[in-house]
Amino acid sequence: MTPSFTDHFFTNSDGLRIHYRDYPAQGSETGVPVLCLHGLTRNVKDFEDLAPRIAAKGRRVIVASQRGRGRSDPDPKTERYQPPVYAGDMLGLLDALEIPRAVFIGTSMGGLMTMVVAGIQPQRIAAAVINDVGPVVAKEGLDRIKLNTSSRDPVTSWEEAAARTRESNLAAFPDRADDAAFWTDFAHKTWIEDGEGRIVLDYDGEILSMLGGDDGPLPDLWEFWAPFETIPALLVRGAISDLLSPETVAEMKRRKPDLGVVEVPGVGHAPFMTEPAAWTAIDAFLDEVD
Repeated sequence: MTPSFTDHFFTNSDGLRIHYRDYPAQGSETGVPVLCLHGLTRNVKDFEDLAPRIAAKGRRVIVASQRGRGRSDPDPKTERYQPPVYAGDMLGLLDALEIPRAVFIGTSMGGLMTMVVAGIQPQRIAAAVINDVGPVVAKEGLDRIKLNTSSRDPVTSWEEAAARTRESNLAAFPDRADDAAFWTDFAHKTWIEDGEGRIVLDYDGEILSMLGGDDGPLPDLWEFWAPFETIPALLVRGAISDLLSPETVAEMKRRKPDLGVVEVPGVGHAPFMTEPAAWTAIDAFLDEVD
């Protein structure tokens, strides 16, 4: 079977190699390319089901693993593991690919990266799909993420990796409790076999330093939402998300009345966006973007 993408590497301004996948548009191109941005501990594999669907609509899709994830280089200066730095990497990647504007699709941390780009180079965003994150990050969800990433011990089999993945993510996908194939696929997206034959989580543990401590309130990010007043946007929320509250969604829509919003039933943080409700909304949204 012919792969639907090609693998490439881009060297960023810090000299690190960033891995990305390039999915060519299928048939006639129907609009600007799409840039997909993953969450905190994820990588290009997070979009291996969504990206081909978008490419089939006639759009080129670029999916990158941020530094310290997947096949991208880890950063020896761990203080650079921050969304503004990742956003700079992605702007550099778009420049290298001679893509002046793109539709940004960002999950969780990727959504925050999209907001950073909107604040510094809004002209680069033709439209945005923000997946299960907003200017207010619920502490409950952040605490859960910290708990789920507290253990990075390797496992001895893919069955054990699937079991660990299920344990960490069952609260977000309760309807998939008995779906062994789902958890096995999820595990292959987030674990990898290393050079010593061990199965390990597919990210540098130092990226977790960006989560910070427990002192003080979480930062207010509403200033990063302001540029979306003039940027077409669709917000995807897992209906049982513990990171993006209904109150934050309501305030985002109050500040941007034309914001599209879709909830994914029975899913928490974060939808894969291939769920029927999410994909139907994204499909229609992309049809409206040049």
